[in-house]
Amino acid sequence: MEKYFVDQNSIVRKIWGKADTVLFIFAGAAAEFALNKAVDWLYFTGRLPADPLARLFSTVEYAGQIIFSEEQKALAAIDRITAIHQDVEKKRHDKIPDWAYRDVLYLLIDYSVRSYELLERKLTQAEKNEVFEVFLRVGNRMQLAGLPADYRHWAVSRDKHLAENLVKSEFTIDLYHQYKKHLGVTRYTILKQVQFQLAPPRVSYLLGLKNKYWLIALLQFYKLFRIIKLDNTLKSALLPVAYKIRISQLDVN
Repeated sequence: MEKYFVDQNSIVRKIWGKADTVLFIFAGAAAEFALNKAVDWLYFTGRLPADPLARLFSTVEYAGQIIFSEEQKALAAIDRITAIHQDVEKKRHDKIPDWAYRDVLYLLIDYSVRSYELLERKLTQAEKNEVFEVFLRVGNRMQLAGLPADYRHWAVSRDKHLAENLVKSEFTIDLYHQYKKHLGVTRYTILKQVQFQLAPPRVSYLLGLKNKYWLIALLQFYKLFRIIKLDNTLKSALLPVAYKIRISQLDVN
């Protein structure tokens, strides 16, 4: 019997097994990547500014693949991620800061919880602990330094990272220009509203995100569409054509 990296009954699989939840995680990641002080590392390869949606989406897809893979395949995928980053470090003759690695791990934990709670229900403390423990295993495999021991310590460290490692820079402005260019005005407006609903207050403040209130009504409308099985129609209307197939493949549950 195969052993999976994440137990088949885990809340983490429920969170990452629905395309809409993963899309919200993607939206939150898009906000924080733009503010991170180490975002210049993503500009170094040229992939992020050329197609920021594809670059950010690949990060989220990688996480999903790890979560649903058999353990040895998941570990191999994590090792590939580590090797890719090490290759970039060699080319730049510099080292990605440990806190930058932790930031990415932290935002995946945080937006997993926030997205599921926004779309589904509040998670129990035990379920939040599960989310943390899965990504802690990823971080440990990558041999990241300074990882917290449990969810409670992670929450403290997360707040510290938000306070110290985010800044609105020329990279932020450029990335949001690229988001708008690749999404179009309507989808871009919706992206920013989703980010406002999801993001910690500091992220919203730095990005100047404002609540237009209509998204709350749209979310209720979307939940109704899910009940009557029309959510794919709505998702198709809100996503660029190039992503429709990739989004549909995210639905595991």
